[in-house]
Amino acid sequence: MKKFLIGILVIMVVFIILMYLSFNESTSDYSTGSIVGIDDIENTDFTQHDSVLIAASNQYEGKMLKQIMQGEHYRKVWTTPIEVPVVYLDTLKGGLRPVKEGGGHQTRSLKLMSDDDVLYTMRSINKYPDPLIPEFARTLGIENLIIDGISAQHPYASIVVAKLSTPLNLESTHPQVMFIPKQDALEKYNDKYGNALYMFEYESEGETNWTMYNDILRLVDTEDLQELKIEYGKNLTIDKDLLIRARLFDIVIGDWDRHAEQWGWALQKIDKSIKAIPIPADRDNAFFDIDGILPTLISNKFVEPELRPFSESVDYMPGLVKPFDAYFLHATEGKIYVEQAEYIQKVLTDKVINDAFKVWPKQIYDLNGDDLIRKIKARRDKLVQYAEAFRTSIEERGILQEPLKGSNDKDIKGNLIHCFECQD
Repeated sequence: MKKFLIGILVIMVVFIILMYLSFNESTSDYSTGSIVGIDDIENTDFTQHDSVLIAASNQYEGKMLKQIMQGEHYRKVWTTPIEVPVVYLDTLKGGLRPVKEGGGHQTRSLKLMSDDDVLYTMRSINKYPDPLIPEFARTLGIENLIIDGISAQHPYASIVVAKLSTPLNLESTHPQVMFIPKQDALEKYNDKYGNALYMFEYESEGETNWTMYNDILRLVDTEDLQELKIEYGKNLTIDKDLLIRARLFDIVIGDWDRHAEQWGWALQKIDKSIKAIPIPADRDNAFFDIDGILPTLISNKFVEPELRPFSESVDYMPGLVKPFDAYFLHATEGKIYVEQAEYIQKVLTDKVINDAFKVWPKQIYDLNGDDLIRKIKARRDKLVQYAEAFRTSIEERGILQEPLKGSNDKDIKGNLIHCFECQD
């Protein structure tokens, strides 16, 4: 017994040593938005460039030990240069002006308004998780584990997701990858936001309709939707068919991070009633790839059940069910889930899936396109089974007992706290 305990202790010590060595493999001399052929980015006249060859970041580079301990993830994607257009705001969409900064936790974003009052946003492809690092992680010297976790996100996932959404008649924010240099049009935000790589897309709220839907009054976030429910009562409903379709699609693409703040709603007027149509946004965690010893341990369903890896099969359905689902889909009949799963299976043919990935540059596709396509097809084929399990998990979770995340600052009272259709 004594020898056994000593052996366990030795293994633990070796594990800790290897863990810290893998953290130290990270370079402190990294660059984000490294442009091929341009060394002095600050003094380059980008008006002379239609496009640039740029890599998102080399921050996540790591040798074999780092890849074994912390995972291979999408490190090669982050460091692979791709050609993207150089864009100036005074000519984009007829001219855009900055409105305000966004409130993302890891993403720097700037909201922009066009002359016809359409709201857009430029979201940094690089992430900035420092504010989210707990003090104990800094004390223990393990903050790199949190920062390095960004490498599990595919920086260009959202443009494929948008392509897959279209045949399903699901709205997307139509993201495009752009390099936005420093320019007068950025006004007071020039130093903070200029000379960087962005995902440019529609904003999922605003007074002007840009969606595929007709008779839209305006676009709102989930907080405003709840306030409108208080005002309109039963005359305001959500499109449950499309919401379930969107959530099942999330399962197909492995997007596990779908809280209330990542949805917009298009308010469609129908006679004297209003129907809220869901607009999925923020696709940072689609195709989320976890491997390596440490991430695999952390993503165990008994440790962090909501951190679900994108594999050929769903390993733990309750981890994919969010308070958002319990709030909006409580007591929804099961046949809708099956119908929407069958619809997705019918529409997302092998050809549709294959063609969607053609929006990626060849060098990005060659790294992991085939692997992701295989996983999507495998999940699609089991989607009816997943849909039934998804509904069961929602009903087992029950109605909410506290305000939905994203509405904590609103004056939501009574039964509306519990579910969207629980209002007195």
